[in-house]
Amino acid sequence: MIVYALLAFAISFLTTFISTPRIALFMNSRGIVGVDIHKPNKPKIPEMVGIAMLIGFSTSLVFLSLVTPESGNTYLAVLLSIMVAALIGLFDDFKDLSPTRKVLLAMLSGFPIIVLRAYNSRPIIPFIGRVRLTIAYPLAIPIALSVTTNAMNMSDPVNGAMSGSASIILTLLAIAYMLTGNCTASLVSLALLGATLAFYFYNRYPAKVFSGNVGSFVVGAAIGSLVVTSGLEVVAVIAMLPQILNSYMILSTSGGLKSKKDITVRPTRLLENGLIEAVKDQRAPLTLMRMILAGSAKTEKEVAREFLALTAFSSILALVTIPIVLLGG
Repeated sequence: MIVYALLAFAISFLTTFISTPRIALFMNSRGIVGVDIHKPNKPKIPEMVGIAMLIGFSTSLVFLSLVTPESGNTYLAVLLSIMVAALIGLFDDFKDLSPTRKVLLAMLSGFPIIVLRAYNSRPIIPFIGRVRLTIAYPLAIPIALSVTTNAMNMSDPVNGAMSGSASIILTLLAIAYMLTGNCTASLVSLALLGATLAFYFYNRYPAKVFSGNVGSFVVGAAIGSLVVTSGLEVVAVIAMLPQILNSYMILSTSGGLKSKKDITVRPTRLLENGLIEAVKDQRAPLTLMRMILAGSAKTEKEVAREFLALTAFSSILALVTIPIVLLGG
């Protein structure tokens, strides 16, 4: 099993690492680029390169289904969920979906898991134990996938924030599933981690590639489908607290689901010296990045570092809850 775990990680990492610059060249040649708004010279960066992570995920999951076919149903459910999310992300990249449609369509990524019945409707609740949710749990799956996909999509304000935080969360989940003895989930976690970590090397400051909505949707669905098919829901929620709270703050302070075009006052702005500062205007929505900048202006690299530090801290808290979850089970 250790050999399979190492191979799952290596295949995902190498496939993504090799395909990322090639996809970036293709996107650049087609003029599919985005402006890096937090840099004074506003460089144009290849967009939608997050497709490389989809390739990495898929290749590794197919490998796992061949070497451990007894868990094929789980691998297939996760793979289909990711692919559905990728299609929605691609559509959003080209058509710029409204926030409401984005939330509703993201729910579709949960249906492969329901159809394949690749879930346990008895989650563990700390201090309570296993709770039977035969009807409620499958109904909650589309909502859970919509939350994780949109949370990751809204948590990519600076270079490396999304891919880096996803790598931290997946590392935590891989350790958590190892500690709880869930071999299948451990393999899936490492397969997903390889891709996000490889992409991070290109996406970190100064970014050479952008993931696009397709990339953030793929990553969000990967984390969501992994947890729904394998359990440890409470642990995952704690690990993702920065992303979840960021989404909640944006929604609650901007008056609900709104597109970037509808937000008249941006939460941050770039200064002439290259630093980023929080906007003092009360009309600006509250975001995690704005809170990080509340004390003083910072460089983009510093913001990214603090964003990842918050995710690492929440992941450590999640790790601490594992014994409680084990006692509950």
